[in-house]
Amino acid sequence: MRDSNEKIKLLIVDDLPENLRALDAILRAPDRIIMQASSGIDALELLLAHDFALAMVDVEMPEMDGFQLAELMRGTEKTKHVPIVFVTAAGMELNYAFKGYGAGAVDVLYKPLDINAVQSKANVFVELFRHRVAFEHQVKALEESRREQEFLLGQLRSTQQELQHSLNMREEFMSLVAHEMRTPLNTLFMEVQVRRAQLAKNNLSAFTPENLHKMLGRGERQIKSIIRLIEDMLDVSRIKNGKLSIQPSDANLSVLVRQVAEDLTPLAKEAGTVIQLEAETEVAGYWDAFRIEQIIINLITNAIRYGKGKPVQVALKREGELAIVQVTDQGIGISEHEQKNIFEAFERASGNEVRAGLGLGLYISRKLAEAHGGEITVLSQKDVGSTFTLRLPLQSVAGHSE
Repeated sequence: MRDSNEKIKLLIVDDLPENLRALDAILRAPDRIIMQASSGIDALELLLAHDFALAMVDVEMPEMDGFQLAELMRGTEKTKHVPIVFVTAAGMELNYAFKGYGAGAVDVLYKPLDINAVQSKANVFVELFRHRVAFEHQVKALEESRREQEFLLGQLRSTQQELQHSLNMREEFMSLVAHEMRTPLNTLFMEVQVRRAQLAKNNLSAFTPENLHKMLGRGERQIKSIIRLIEDMLDVSRIKNGKLSIQPSDANLSVLVRQVAEDLTPLAKEAGTVIQLEAETEVAGYWDAFRIEQIIINLITNAIRYGKGKPVQVALKREGELAIVQVTDQGIGISEHEQKNIFEAFERASGNEVRAGLGLGLYISRKLAEAHGGEITVLSQKDVGSTFTLRLPLQSVAGHSE
């Protein structure tokens, strides 16, 4: 687009040099550039290369007369709106004015030229051109402003959606926390109420060593559930703030996996399932045993929770410089769409049978695996089951997860 302060160009076309010089002298001004063409062909080249406020064209020229030039100008997109003023030495009886207007001219001037008339007409078209350029700049500025406003409006909508999503997540999170906390607390409360009632009735048979052992076991599981919930929330905070740390040391993953499977056997029994373990005798490496245990607990607990009471298979093996743990269930499975987000915070399987937990376990587990230089992947089919695979380098990276 033209600069509004740029000099305005006028084109004069005549095959006679003396006529060009005369028109140049009449039209010249400090804010203008007068360009000359001695033929229609030369004029077309200039018209295609420059933007003109006005073209003053002699009618009688060899090879291509003014009317032919005007016809070509009107048929070309770049030049069809350039105002044309015909200049002719022919008498008015030839009716050039009628033919000129028919060719698209804005005026026809007869020689000898009236200097004041020529200057006046040129001034009008120079001002019109100047206003058109200014208008184009305004239109461009308005269009840029509109695009900027649309961009800002889009950002505002996006921010509002993100804010609303955050608010919804916060509300859902608070609701989930309340639910997850209430479940074990209610269980503990009911246990206490039952035992209080038995004491009130002096029913000491309810407090045999065997019953006390069962009672304490149930209470311990509920307390562990609450502690695990709190630890998950703290881990999310650490991850978000870049403060999740690992403290690796020599560890035997085989011993660790077997211990987790044993510890979760009562949970599996309550769910009507069993844990089937196949592990190599020794898979040694350099890891944060506490954090790796946390990952495996999450994977096996999820498999029990979503496994429809069918056996949960846990396999441990070493492949080259990697330790590989696979946890497979035959439960509700995960859709292809859900698999893309399953490792994000607050994402949970959406089966009708089960929908429990805060949806933090896999998110935390993935971050812990990555902090060790490893990864967790999933293969799943809806209503068939899922296999989660943990891959850990035997020599884990040490330090902090950023």
